Amino acid sequence: MRVGISGWTYPPWRGVFYPKDLPHRKELQYAASRMNSVEINGSFYSLQRPSSYRSWFAETPHDFVFAVKGGRFITHMKKLAGVETPLANFFGSGVLALEHKLGPLLWQLPPMLHYDADRLAGFLRQLPRSTGEAAKLAERHDARLRYGAVTTTEDDRPLRHAVEVRHRSYETPEFVQLLRQHDIALVVADSAGRWPFLEDVTSDFTYVRLHGAQELYVSGYDDESLDWWAARVCAWTAGMSPADSHLAGPPAPHARAGRDVYVYFDNDVKVRAPFDAMALTRRVAAP
Repeated sequence: MRVGISGWTYPPWRGVFYPKDLPHRKELQYAASRMNSVEINGSFYSLQRPSSYRSWFAETPHDFVFAVKGGRFITHMKKLAGVETPLANFFGSGVLALEHKLGPLLWQLPPMLHYDADRLAGFLRQLPRSTGEAAKLAERHDARLRYGAVTTTEDDRPLRHAVEVRHRSYETPEFVQLLRQHDIALVVADSAGRWPFLEDVTSDFTYVRLHGAQELYVSGYDDESLDWWAARVCAWTAGMSPADSHLAGPPAPHARAGRDVYVYFDNDVKVRAPFDAMALTRRVAAP
């Protein structure tokens, strides 16, 4: 069970969540002392440097986990098509330098991209399912990696992927079945009604993004809301689905061994994300 924040470098957080005198370079270390995971979202906007990934690895505890957001060049500009080289560049940019701290990869689809089974399936088939496969893919990077590349991995570990959708056409059983066929998690996205809210379990883990209870990226989660989410997280962790789940497809069977759950708060505008993450952590960690 991992609960954290989406990104950690936000000027309004300084002096509110981060102490006033805390050097900016120590913000990740500070956040990692209060939660067990963060979602790297800078990788969505541009290819990061290998040195950045190595620094993030060094600045966090041994048992810390990073989720990494896939590049918008792949999802928003190329719209999942013709992305062989962009995928190689993404995985070669330093992602593998996170070593055992590398958690799930998040692929956020743009709001205008409607459901196209062939396009999506073609993309999912290209995703590496282990760090070994990712290293082989990374070897095919091009000259866009100006600051070097990481194309090796010490251990061949499984890789997990999650997809967040933002178009209503994905609210179909066929989409759910496609994700299950490819063992890809469907992101449970709370967006104050802006985008689809689906709780179908489609893999052996659940990935949750909380963008704001009433206002996107702004509003926090009150005690009642956090209790509600804590109950859902505990159900997913136990391998079940909440009885009132909002589903597009048939329910997933009970996983007796349980499921891993990753939750990231993305309501950063008014500095709610870190405090909500810590509050949810207290609830799900209670005996």
